[in-house]
Order: sequence, then structure tokens, then C-alpha cells
Amino acid sequence: MPTRADEKFVLALPKGRILKEVMPIVRGAGIEPEAAFDDPADRRLRFASNNPNLDIIRVRSFDVATFVAFGGAHLGVAGNDVLMEFDFSEIYAPLDLDVGHCRLSVAKPREMVDEDDPVTWSSVRVATKYPGLTGRHFAARGVQADCIKLNGAMELAPSLGLSSYIVDLVSTGATLEANGLVEIEKIVDITSRLTINRTAWNTRGVELNVLIDRFRESVNAGQA
Repeated sequence: MPTRADEKFVLALPKGRILKEVMPIVRGAGIEPEAAFDDPADRRLRFASNNPNLDIIRVRSFDVATFVAFGGAHLGVAGNDVLMEFDFSEIYAPLDLDVGHCRLSVAKPREMVDEDDPVTWSSVRVATKYPGLTGRHFAARGVQADCIKLNGAMELAPSLGLSSYIVDLVSTGATLEANGLVEIEKIVDITSRLTINRTAWNTRGVELNVLIDRFRESVNAGQA
């Protein structure tokens, strides 16, 4: 990735729900995007900021880690679910931003709760957006997981015969309940993290550490 001292930094932010929670922290760190960033009609994905040395890109939450790991962005905001799924060695995650709180959990149809004993599992079929993380979780218990990769609507998989279980993000549990599913096991709590490309950090650490400190101060101010 470009690491020249005169190269603009690129900050990757996730689209969707988390963006609304992250922006107060970004602004608290002294980073103000150009006005078009807040215009829902603007279709651009890259925006200038009040810092002439920093641009902002807006991408899918799952893609933030990829942009940072492969050098498309120097820093970004990603949930630890995404970081655990990809497990990129090129990413350094120095700061928990304390936003995007939810959990990654195993769920199954309500009618299976009484007839299914997890202790007897030797193999399971699971629909999930996180096949890597899910496979590792079950393997640690000595269970083989046959993971079906879905990018959404996981809750439909059991009723349509794709799988007996799902692994997905859970916030209130309302979506599970509405689709006849019950949360049976929490895998990990999720929050959003500030992520840094390791090559950029090694070559331009002084500048990046200034940005990290500003984010940390913004998070601490919000918690006060």
C-alpha cells in the first residue's frame, strides 16, 4: 500500500446502523466529513474531510476489514465479529470504540429446544454469515459444523430445511422470536473497533498514533 509521507490517509467507515453510532466518535476526534457525506442522495463512496490529509470511504461493514488489511485504507471501523471471521494478520485493532453492542449467538427452532441435547452433538448443519468463526467455535467443542454461507435472512434457513441451526448477530432477539427461533448459546459479545493497517502503522506510526489518541479521547469523553 502507499506509505509515502505525503500520501493521504484513508479512513474506512461501515454503512448502515453502526455508522450512526460511530459518527459522534469520529467527529469528537476532530474529523468532519464534507457536507455530501450526510446527503442520502449522494452516491459517492469517497469523501474529503476537514483534515486535508485524510479522506473517508463508506463501504459495507464486512468489507472494512478487507480494505484495511489489503491497503485500500489505512484505518477503519469494524466489529470484532468481522475481525474474528477473517483473522487478518495485517490488521492491528488498538481501540474498542464501545459502540455497536450486540452478540454472536447460536439459535434453533423453538420446537427443537426440548428434543435436542447439545451434549450429544457430533455434527451440525449451520446457516451463517460467519463460516470461519462458526466452524472454529464448534470445533473447539469437538463438533463438526457443516456451514452454509448466507449473507442475510438466516432466520429462514431452519424452516426451509437448509439447516437446523443458525449463527447470527443478536441485539434484542426480536427477529429470532418473530421467526420461531430461540437463542441457545452466546459465542461472543460484539463491539466496533478502530483498526489500523500494520504496514502503515510501522511506516507512519507517529501520525497514526495521533489519530488513535484522538479517537481514544473521543471515546472517553462519550463515556464520561
